[in-house]
Amino acid sequence: MDALAGLLEGPRARGAFMIRACFDPPWAVRVEDRAPLTVMLMVRGDAWVVPDTGERLRLRAGDLAIARGPDPYTCADDPGTEPRAVILPGGECGYPDGRPLNGSMDLGVRTWGDRPDGAAVLLIGTYLVRGEIGGRLLDALPPLLSLTSEQWDCPLTPLLMAEVTRDEPGQEVVLDRLLDLLVIAALRSWFAGPSAEPPAWDRALGDPVAGRALRLLQDDPAHPWTVASLAAGAGVSRAALARRFTELVGEPPMAYLTGWRLALAADRLRDTDDTLGAIARQVGYGSAFALSTAFKRVYGVSPQEYRAPTA
Repeated sequence: MDALAGLLEGPRARGAFMIRACFDPPWAVRVEDRAPLTVMLMVRGDAWVVPDTGERLRLRAGDLAIARGPDPYTCADDPGTEPRAVILPGGECGYPDGRPLNGSMDLGVRTWGDRPDGAAVLLIGTYLVRGEIGGRLLDALPPLLSLTSEQWDCPLTPLLMAEVTRDEPGQEVVLDRLLDLLVIAALRSWFAGPSAEPPAWDRALGDPVAGRALRLLQDDPAHPWTVASLAAGAGVSRAALARRFTELVGEPPMAYLTGWRLALAADRLRDTDDTLGAIARQVGYGSAFALSTAFKRVYGVSPQEYRAPTA
C-alpha cells in the first residue's frame, strides 16, 4: 500500500449528516457543530467560508471546500452578513440567540434553507464522529482547503444531487458511501496539487534510515519493537536512528509507534466486533488493560466508549 492510499483508506461515514442547502441573499449560517470533517460542494451561485481565524475562502459554482474541525466558521453570501442560524453538534439548528429553529427552514427531504431553487445551492456532507476519519488523515489536512472547478471537475455532483433528496430504504448507506467517495476523490486531487503539505512521516518515507524504520513499524506494529531492534533493521546505530527519525518525523520512534498502534486499535474498535483483548494482541499491547489505559490517555475516552455508537 502506498502512503497516500494509507491516508485515504480512513473515511468511513456512518449515518453522516448530508443536506442540500438552498439560500437567497442575504444569508449566513454559523457552524459550531465541532464535526471532525465537513465537505461543501457549491452547486449553484457562490458563497464565502469565513473561519474565526485564518484566511476566508470564496466558493463559486463547481468549487469544493473541506473544513477540518472542531473550530467554528461561518458560511455566507458575503463575509459581512450576520448569521441567522447556528448549526450545533448532531445537526441541531437554532437562532443565534439560542432559540430552536423548530423546522422553520426545512424544505423537504434533506433540503434546508429559503426555497428549493434558491440562488445559492450547496451540498454539505459532515462526518459526525472523529473515528470515521483516520486520525493521520485529519492531522495531514489544513483547517480549510479548497479545490476550484478549474482544478477538479467533480463527476459526482449529478449523482449526489439526485440521491440526497431521495427517501428510500437504505438511503443513508448510499449517501455515506457517496460521501466517502467524494472525500477520497477530492483529497487525492488536493494532495497532488502544489498547495498540499504532506505530513512529516510521509516525507520521511523516502529517507533510507527513517523510511526503513517507518515501514518496519507500519508493517508489523504488534512486534515488540525497541529502538535497538529498529536500528538493527535500518542498519544504523541506535543514536543515529533516534536522531534521524525524530528530525524527519517530528517525534521519537517509540512515540510514533504508540500513536500508530492506537490509531489501528481505534479503526478495529469501529470496524470489527473483536474483543478488546484480541485487538490489544493485534496492535502490540500485552493485555486489554494496557491498551485501555493507553487509549484513554490519548483519546480521552475508554475503548468501550469509543466503540459505542454514541461515542
